[in-house]
Amino acid sequence: MTPRAARITVLTAVLAWPSSVRAHGRGATAGMVRVEGGSFAPFYRTASVTRLTVRSFWLDATAVTNEAFMAFVRAHPRWRRSAAPRAFVDVEYLSHWSGDLALGGTRAAQPVTRVSWFAARAYCESRGARLPTEAEWERAARADERRRDATLDTRFNQRILQWYQRASDPSLGDVRSTWRNAWGAWDLHGLVWEWVEDFAQARALSDNRERGGAGDSQRFCGASALDASDRADYAAFMRYALRTSLQGAYTVRNLGFRCAMDMEVR
Repeated sequence: MTPRAARITVLTAVLAWPSSVRAHGRGATAGMVRVEGGSFAPFYRTASVTRLTVRSFWLDATAVTNEAFMAFVRAHPRWRRSAAPRAFVDVEYLSHWSGDLALGGTRAAQPVTRVSWFAARAYCESRGARLPTEAEWERAARADERRRDATLDTRFNQRILQWYQRASDPSLGDVRSTWRNAWGAWDLHGLVWEWVEDFAQARALSDNRERGGAGDSQRFCGASALDASDRADYAAFMRYALRTSLQGAYTVRNLGFRCAMDMEVR
């Protein structure tokens, strides 16, 4: 199988995941914060989309921890390190734990990482929740400690960029070790990267372009800067570039997740 064929196979698996995973259920919102809906300019504009509108939603106040994910795999043996389907996780899945049900030297309060998109999705579903969409995550992450939208502040953007540029530290801090933003969410920047529900959207557009379709070619290569809403926001360029590089089964040393719920869910 060629690399491109393998990439398309994985993408097909991502997009074909059973729709039941998208059900929002009626899980409790304990440990979540309310993020008010609103409209903002997407980082990448298209001819048809110049504003994104997000409805109010619940978001975990912190990334999911090793302790919480351990409780999940105890209750759902299919997602233990030795049992998880290889179509849905790569060989590094939970490799920083010392065993299926043992953290070893990994701290319980650290954000769980080396978790695939499939596993993150399954965890959120077990709580009656879901992964946040890219637009929801970006909405929440626009806030600094005092303002719900600090994206026009160059100091705010520079602080995020400085974290992205640091060498990855294998010894992660615990959740709540950076800063709490105006929505009440901790560590959206400065601790780990985070999965979003529709991370594969840009990859789908790329595959369409490879097949000769027009797609949205402005989101790729050097042309991506042309339609960026802020061409000086290098931190956002790095964030979107990471997402387009991922596949659903990938696990990464500094990639974690948090869950979200629709506001109607109580």
